[in-house]
Parts: sequence; C-alpha cells; structure tokens
Amino acid sequence: MALHAVDLAIIVAYLLSTVVIGLLLKRRAARDMNSYFLGGKTLPWYLLGLSNASGMFDISGTMWMVTLAFVYGVKSLWIPWLWPVFNQVFMMMYLSPWLRRSNVLTGAEWIRTRFGDGPGGRLSHQVVVLFAVIGVVGFLSYGFIGIGKFIEIFLPWEVVGPWLPFDLPREYVPHFYGVVFTGIATFYVMMGGMLSIVWADLVQFSIMFGASIAIGLIAMSRVDAATLAAHVPEGWLSPFFGWNLGLDWSQTLPSVADKIRADGFVPFGFFFMMMAFKGLFASMAGPAPNYDMQKVLSTRNPAEAAKMSGFVSVVLLFPRYFMITGFTVLAMVFFRPDFQQMGADVDFEKVLPLAIKGFVPIGLMGLLLAGLFAAFMGTFASTVNAAPAYLINDVYLRYINPQAKGRRLIRASYLICALVVIVSTVIGFFVPNINSILQWIVSALYGGYIAANVLKWHWWRFNGYGYFWGMASGIAASLVFPVLFKGALPLYYFPLMFLVSLAGCLIGTYATPPTEERVLIAFYRTTRPWGIWGPIRAKVMAEEPAFPVNRDCRRDLFNVGVGIVWQCCLTIIPMYMVLKQGMPLAAAAVLLIVCCVILKKTWYDRLSTT
Repeated sequence: MALHAVDLAIIVAYLLSTVVIGLLLKRRAARDMNSYFLGGKTLPWYLLGLSNASGMFDISGTMWMVTLAFVYGVKSLWIPWLWPVFNQVFMMMYLSPWLRRSNVLTGAEWIRTRFGDGPGGRLSHQVVVLFAVIGVVGFLSYGFIGIGKFIEIFLPWEVVGPWLPFDLPREYVPHFYGVVFTGIATFYVMMGGMLSIVWADLVQFSIMFGASIAIGLIAMSRVDAATLAAHVPEGWLSPFFGWNLGLDWSQTLPSVADKIRADGFVPFGFFFMMMAFKGLFASMAGPAPNYDMQKVLSTRNPAEAAKMSGFVSVVLLFPRYFMITGFTVLAMVFFRPDFQQMGADVDFEKVLPLAIKGFVPIGLMGLLLAGLFAAFMGTFASTVNAAPAYLINDVYLRYINPQAKGRRLIRASYLICALVVIVSTVIGFFVPNINSILQWIVSALYGGYIAANVLKWHWWRFNGYGYFWGMASGIAASLVFPVLFKGALPLYYFPLMFLVSLAGCLIGTYATPPTEERVLIAFYRTTRPWGIWGPIRAKVMAEEPAFPVNRDCRRDLFNVGVGIVWQCCLTIIPMYMVLKQGMPLAAAAVLLIVCCVILKKTWYDRLSTT
C-alpha cells in the first residue's frame, strides 16, 4: 500500500473534523431556510470567497488541469476559458452586485423578481429549476468519477478488499471509493447547510494552500530549467500560439500527440476563438444556478458580493497553479520512461495521483491527500447544498406544501440531498472519464443556458415565455446534439445550440405580451442594470427624477478587459515561478501591478453597498 500510517492518520483526522463541524453547526443551521442555505447572510465576504475558492479547487478539475499542463505546457493557461474561468471577472465588476440586490434565496426565486408570478413567470421559474437540478447532477457525477480514480492509486483493492465482506470487479473499485467519500460529504452538508460548508471549506483551503506550496517547492528543488527544457518540445514554455498549436510531440512521446488529436483542440487558433466567443456570452449570462450563485446571495451587501467574486481569483489561482505546475514538472522529467512504455494506453488523468505517489514524502502525502479530498468534498458539498435550495424553496414550498415550516423543511432538505447524491452516483457509473462529462457540462448544457440568461439582464422586452422557450430549446439541444454530432467537440456546435436557444427566446417573447410593467419597474429600481431598458428607465425617471440611473456600461466593460488580463497574470505567475522563467515572470508581475493600480481606481473605489 502506498500510504504510510502517518498519512492515513492525517486523512482520518480530517474526515472526522468535517463530520464534527456538521454536527456542531446543525442546530444553528436548522433555525430557518435563510440560515440553512445562505448562512443567515452574516458571513464576511472574504470567508465566503475562501469557501468559493475551495469549492472550485476540486479534485476532478485539478486532475484535468494537470493533464492539460502536461500536454499543452504554458498554453494550458487558455483552455480553462472553456468554463469560462473569466466569468468571475464579469461577476466582480458588475453582475454580483446586480444579483445580490435582489435579496432572494435562490436563482429560481430571482426569476420571479424579473418576470413576475404570472403564467410566463411560472414557466420561467420551472425551467430554471429543471436546469439547476440537471446541472447539479452533472457536476456531482463529474466529481464522483474523479475521486474514485484518484483514491484507487493509493488504496489498491488488494489491500482494502480482504477487510470487507464482499468482492468487486476491478472496473467498479473507483465507484466504491466514490460512494464512500460522497457519503461523508453528503452527511456534513446535510447537517450544517451553508454554515457547515463555509467553515469546513476554511479548514480545507488551509490544508490545500500549504500542500500546494510544498509541491511547487519540491518541483523547483528537484528540476532545474535546463533539465526541463530538454524534456519538453519547443514552444511548451510559451503561452503564445498561432493558428496551429505548434507543439510537436510525435518524436518524443507519440501518445501525447494522439491525446491532442483526441481532445479536438485543433486547429488551436479556431478553438481559442470559439472559447472566447462562448466565454463572452456565458459570462454576460451571469452565474449559473449552482453553489457560486448561492455564495453571492449569502453576502451581506452588493459591495461585498463584488469583493467576494474578485477574492476568489486572488486566493485560488496562485496556489492551484503552483501545485499543478509542480506536479507537471515532476511527471514530465521523471515519468517519461513509464509513459513511453505504456504506448497508446496512457491514462493522462492519472498523472496527478502517480506524481503524488512517486514524489511526495510521508506526512506531506497525508496532508496533500487530505487537502485534495477536502477539495473534492468542498465542491461536492457546495453543489449538494444548491439542489435542496432549489427543490425545497422553489418546488416543495411553492407547489407541494406551502405551509411547511421549520423542522419539516429541514428534514425534507435531508431527503433531497440524499436522493440527488444517489441519482448522480448512478449516472457516474456510466460515464467513461472526466473530460467527457466536463465537455458536456461546459459546452452543451451551458450552451443552452446562455442566450436566455444574457437577455434577462440586458433587455426589458424579454419576458417569461421567451425565457422558458429559450431555456427549454437550449436544454433539449444539449441533450440531442451530442447524439447528432457524435464524436465532435461540443464547443464546435455551440453556435448552433446558441442560435436554437436564441430563436426560442425571440419567438417566445414576441408571440406573447410583455412582462407586467409594475414587475419591470420594481426589478429596474432594485437591480439598476444597464442595457436596453429605455422605456422602463423613462417611467422610473418620470416617477422619481433623482433616481440614480446606471451609466457605468463603458467603465464596467473596460474593467472587465483589465480584469481578464489581471486574472491571466495571476495564473501565469505561479507557472513561471515553478518553471524558473525569470524574464517572463518579471514581465507578468509588472503587468499585474499595473492592472491592480487601474482596478483600484476604476473598480474598488467605486463599489457601493446599496
């Protein structure tokens, strides 16, 4: 067995601490729905930001990003734009304050503030609940796959199996480990709700931060720049590219060249343009109805919502990429012979666990594994918390038992948590790998989400019927198109899905009357968006000539541009540090400082608490 008793003791101590946190906070979380799902809106923005960062520091995503760094080098900086990772920049600049001003419990409840409670509003409410639940199940399945594959490296079934009263076929061993860890995560989120998640995430992030720095330092001490350069193809150390990727692995490690072709990220220039196109609209759509949105709604006021979203990038990117690059460097230099012997059978998603097993010393391995388990559990717990928030508040209370209160609602939340986890686990048994479900989530499912959710913020005439038909057609396309275009990268048929969804939005909107004027006026007064709101703005100004109209569109978009550069610097600086690239590191640091000075004047100093 790879794990020493010391490492096992550290991991068990961490797992017990999460259970204790859930039990200690159970009574406080059970006061009411606001306390259970949003922590009573009393938590400081920096603690929520750490929690959100911990939730994004997931084990499946980290395994995927180590694979990307190994294959694409510094150019892997761009590939997380698939999410898109820069949606946090749009949120920090203007969308998080807009969302927080609503003062609601969930994204589905927010829909009622935008479209009202008539037939169109009810349809839009129902479809966003459906999307939220599909998204939650998808993300839980994605996490379930990653944790099982990861643990199998360190706890071989030959060691664990004799202690259990049953045996398993080899292919189901990762699923068994996935069930065990998802069970623990489900327990503490069921008990403590958002409070349990945030305080457990603080423990998790502290562990992960220390372990990440240690891994980067180990790589820097073991591998010098000249040695690394001898093991990578030309262009691997540069973030720049042309129409083609410019990395030739065919002579040194042909399996990597096969991996690039299989990923479908070629030609890379076209792939990048598609990511940027999708990313722009996906970011303007605002946060999807998941744990990220719940963290925004949990903040004290709009200014803290903006700070929280910005703080996520600050605390997440440096340690995560310091660790990712460290593991990549170690694997690149020391595992090359092993990968060459594997030929075409290399499972690149196991680069991370193999690097941990090969290079991390006793004690630190336990700390790191506890941190990575924490990362998985943080993401899993936050995602699980989002499901009952929607199903209880937006389905059970609205359509099944409107009079339910107190303990009945909390018990219903426990049941829904368990059911959602069971469904996602069953789906996880049939998903072949992390990348396949990740591509479906970020490009297919979210492709159907974008059009309706851009329009809801920026166009007054867009109504509940348009939202329903736009979302419904988008969700349907996300389920049908992967079958029609089997084998194609979902990103490449994203424009077609976007057009299908946009057509549903426009047809549904113009075939039905506008949203009630009183609803639009109330929404505009509360949210204060910019965009195509002229008729509603005029009515508000007629009633209240001194109303503070939002004229910050140009400044917000300028800040978004600066913020994306700022975020890229936060990403590439730890990569250059581990890779020991002196001049590029200095240039990135200077650019980061310039961006910080600009954003201090154009963003931070202008934040409003109302």
